[in-house]
Amino acid sequence: MSAFFFTVAEIIIESQHGRGVKMSKQFPPGMVPLGDEPFTFACHQGVACFTRCCKGVDMFLFPHDILRLRRTLAIDSGTFIGKYTRLSQGGNPYFPAVMLKLDERGWCPFLTDAGCSVYDDRPSACRTYPLERAVDRNPGPGEQREFYFLTNHDYCLGHDEQAKVTVRQWVRNQRLDQFNTMNDLWAELDTLFSTNPWKGEGAGGEKQRLAFMVCFDIDGFRKFVDHHDILRQFRLPKDVKNRIQKEDEELLKFGFEWLKMLLLAKTSLVRR
Repeated sequence: MSAFFFTVAEIIIESQHGRGVKMSKQFPPGMVPLGDEPFTFACHQGVACFTRCCKGVDMFLFPHDILRLRRTLAIDSGTFIGKYTRLSQGGNPYFPAVMLKLDERGWCPFLTDAGCSVYDDRPSACRTYPLERAVDRNPGPGEQREFYFLTNHDYCLGHDEQAKVTVRQWVRNQRLDQFNTMNDLWAELDTLFSTNPWKGEGAGGEKQRLAFMVCFDIDGFRKFVDHHDILRQFRLPKDVKNRIQKEDEELLKFGFEWLKMLLLAKTSLVRR
């Protein structure tokens, strides 16, 4: 269950089982982008391996994943982080990765006998499978920007099902568009973090802790924005400001741009 992002010079893999693996611009051996041809796959309770992929899994959670999960569980993001996540070194040496904390059995904590209890808001890694997604950050004129690849784990019997689906249908059926958009914005910011923009502070410094709050603790960030009256510091159209105040996704997007300003002094935000 993965997505990976590449620039002209390299490929950066963001996956459920690994993060930040760098390769050449060419796709990994044996991985051929899917075109418009349908592939065969289905996952349902009738498949013998049903929920096997939810056990013993190392899953990285992205900011939008946590935003959605804490909302469907009706808890605040700080509580979610403390109860359901753990920090890992990941592939970025200058910023921690957030991973799903498994239960005492080594299973996803949201797994039940009937399947996923947070299915409508499950993480992007879960809803993308059995595909992997690649995004070219610097495509040439007229060049394709994103690519999808088919994975096939030995334990997964969904590939033996007769249902046929195209990539476009899968993306639509799994409601991946918003996840992809938010994950692309996060990947851009995580790339910035990998340049060590908090030099001199060390791990866990003030700016790094602030960045972690913005990205993963949306409820904490909303309180921070309100307390410091952050929105008033920028020229924002009234409708945009209203959406930021009401919608978590818009607040997260604003937070990403605000961090770019803080760390790079380069952002689309305009100060008053």
